[in-house]
Amino acid sequence: MPSTEDELADFESLRLALSFLGKTVKVVVDRPLGSRHPPAGFAYPVNYGFIPGVLAPDGEDLDAYLVGLPTPVAEETGLCIAIVHRLYEDDDKLIVAADGLDRTDWSQVFWLTF
Repeated sequence: MPSTEDELADFESLRLALSFLGKTVKVVVDRPLGSRHPPAGFAYPVNYGFIPGVLAPDGEDLDAYLVGLPTPVAEETGLCIAIVHRLYEDDDKLIVAADGLDRTDWSQVFWLTF
């Protein structure tokens, strides 16, 4: 993790993602919980999508994992609670806790492994 503003300047995606931390956002889900990743074939353990209208450095909408929902959804609002910072790609992801999730009970949040 970068520790100074100069180091942060090298991570355009992280700067963008940090601007959403602690804010309520709308996530449009294009890979619902349980769906399969097209080329890799793994199943998504959470709803995965994007923040509409927010372009990331890769030219696509900013990606987001939507946690705390037991079923697939098409879209949902929630609080951005964390960021997955990717060291080797300028393509960070938001972690968004769905509205209504008891944020004091972290047992409701899925642990993601990469």
